[in-house]
Amino acid sequence: MMAPTILNNRYQVIRVLGAGGFGETFLAEDTQMPSGRRCVIKQLKPVADNPQIYQLVQERFQREAAILEELGDSSNQIPRLYAYFSEHTEFYLVQEYIEGQTLTQKLQQQGRLSESSVKEILIDILPVLDYVHSKRIVHRDIKPDNIIIRNSDGKPVLIDFGAVKETMGTVMTASGNSSNSIVIGTPGFMPSEQNAGRPMFASDLYSLGLTAIYLLTGKIPQEFPTDFATGEILWRQFALSVSPSFAAVLDKAIQSHARDRYSNARDMLQALQTGVTPVTSQSNPTVVSAPPSGGYVQPPTVVSAPPAGVPYQQPGYYQQSLSAPSKGMSDLQKALIMGGVIGACVVGGLWLTRGQQSAQPEAKPTPTVVEQNISPTPATSSLGTSNTGISAQAQPSSNPTPATSSLGTSNTAISAQAQPSSNPTPPPSTSEIYNQSQFLPTSSSITRNAAVSVINQWLQAKRIMFAPPYNPQPAAELTTGEQYEKTAGVNGSINSLKQDGHYYKYGVQTIDSVDDFSVNSNQAVIQVKVTEERKLLDSNGNILPKESDFKTRTVRYNLQFVDERWKIASSEIISN
Repeated sequence: MMAPTILNNRYQVIRVLGAGGFGETFLAEDTQMPSGRRCVIKQLKPVADNPQIYQLVQERFQREAAILEELGDSSNQIPRLYAYFSEHTEFYLVQEYIEGQTLTQKLQQQGRLSESSVKEILIDILPVLDYVHSKRIVHRDIKPDNIIIRNSDGKPVLIDFGAVKETMGTVMTASGNSSNSIVIGTPGFMPSEQNAGRPMFASDLYSLGLTAIYLLTGKIPQEFPTDFATGEILWRQFALSVSPSFAAVLDKAIQSHARDRYSNARDMLQALQTGVTPVTSQSNPTVVSAPPSGGYVQPPTVVSAPPAGVPYQQPGYYQQSLSAPSKGMSDLQKALIMGGVIGACVVGGLWLTRGQQSAQPEAKPTPTVVEQNISPTPATSSLGTSNTGISAQAQPSSNPTPATSSLGTSNTAISAQAQPSSNPTPPPSTSEIYNQSQFLPTSSSITRNAAVSVINQWLQAKRIMFAPPYNPQPAAELTTGEQYEKTAGVNGSINSLKQDGHYYKYGVQTIDSVDDFSVNSNQAVIQVKVTEERKLLDSNGNILPKESDFKTRTVRYNLQFVDERWKIASSEIISN
C-alpha cells in the first residue's frame, strides 16, 4: 500500500486504480468538500521530457479538459470533470467516480452475456456516442475496460477519451514542428485506419462492435480467425445462439473498410431497434479526415458536401426508380397481365400446399435429423439467450413430438428430458436422433481442424447420451475401445446415470485452445482447453452440487482410425 498522498493540497489519494504508459489513476477524496466526495484522479505524464514543448502540451491539455467538461455536463453517461491542474511537470484530471463494473469485470464475474443483455448495452451507449460524434469528437479507445455499468441505474458510462493521451504524446520533430508520436487505441479493438492515424466516426463503431462480440463470446479480437481473402473477422462460430439479425448488425459494424460500416451511431441504433440494416449509397460515402494535431475535432470531408454546419450527413437509402411505361401497352393491358401473374402464383401456392399436406400424415410428426457442420466450431450452448427456447424438461402431452437433438442449430428448442405420456409416439430410430457418423473425418490422415471437429461433436453428444432417453448411439459412432466402455459399457456412465435416475444438463461447451496435436500412423493425440458448464440433476430435477460445476479443464484425447472413421479411443483430464 502506498502512503497517503495529498495532491494539489486538496485531494487525498486512497488507492491506485490503474497504471499505464501515460501515468496512473487514483481513487481519492476531496478534502475541501463537506461530504469528502470521492473522485478519480488521472495523473498524465508527457512522453517527452522537453521544456520546449511543455507549454504546447499545457495549452492542449487545457483545451481537451474544456471539451471533457462540456461532454460530462451534457451527458450523464460521461463522467463529469471536477477540476484539472498541473504539478511537478505532470498533469492531472479530477473526474466523477463511477461506482460499478467495467464490461471486462462483468464478463469475468458472470461469464458470457446473453444477446438481450448485449443489445441493451448497445442501445444505451449508442446515443451517447452519437452525442460525442455530434461534437465532432472521436473517442478512439472504446473497449470493454472503458465502459462501466453503473451500479445505481445499470446504465453504461463511457470513460477514458483518447485525445488527452494524444496530447501527452506530443513531441517536437527535427524541423521544430509539433507532432503526435503515438497512435491512440487498443490493438485488436481499433480498425486499420485508426492504426494509421486517421480515426473516423466509424472507427468508434468498429470498436464498439468488437466490444459487443467480446461480451457474447468471451474472446478478444486477436483470438478470432480471419478470412484472408476479405479480411472479415470470423466470430459467429463462437456465438451460435446469436440471432441472424443481431449478428448482421455486428458484422456491418466491424467491416474492415470504413465505407462498409455504419457511417454514424444513429444508423447502427436504428438497425438494432428495427432489425433492418439501412443500405448506404456508395455514391455518397462519408469519409472523415485525420484529426488536427493534438485535438479532438474531426472535420468530415464529404464527397457531396453536406449542408453548412452539419458535422456529418445521414446516409441515403437505395431507392428503386420506376421505369417509364412501355410504349404501345395500355394501362388496362398491364393490369390484366399483372392480375394474371398474381392469380397464377396464388393458385400454384395453394396447389403446392395441398400436395405437401396430403403427402404428410398429421398423426405422426416427422422427427428431426440432426446435422453437424464439419468445421471446428465450438459446441456453444444456447442456454440463457433470449432468442432460443430451451426447456430442461419437456412437458407431457397426449401426443408428444419425439425428443430430438438440435445440436449445432441456433433458434431451436432443446429438450433435455422427454416425459412419458399416456399415448406416447413411438421413438424414432437412433439414426434419426443422432446422425453424426457421416460427418466424421474419413481420411486415414487427420488434420488438426478435423480433430477439433471430432472433439466438438463429442462435447455436444453428451447432451443426449447423459440425459433421457440416454441414447448410446453417439458413443458407438464417436468412440472406440476404452472410451466406449467408459461411456456406454455395462459399467459406463450412461448405464450408471440411468440406474440412479440422474442426468446431466449442459450449458456452455467451448474449446478455448488447442495446446498440442500430433499424428502417428492411425493414431493421433490432441490436447485442448475446454470450458464446460454442467449440472447433475436427480430424478426430481434437484441439482446435485458435488457433480455440478463450470470449469475450464485441460483434456488430452487419444484418437484412433477405426472402421474408416477417426474416433476417440481414450481421454484424460490433465488439469481440473
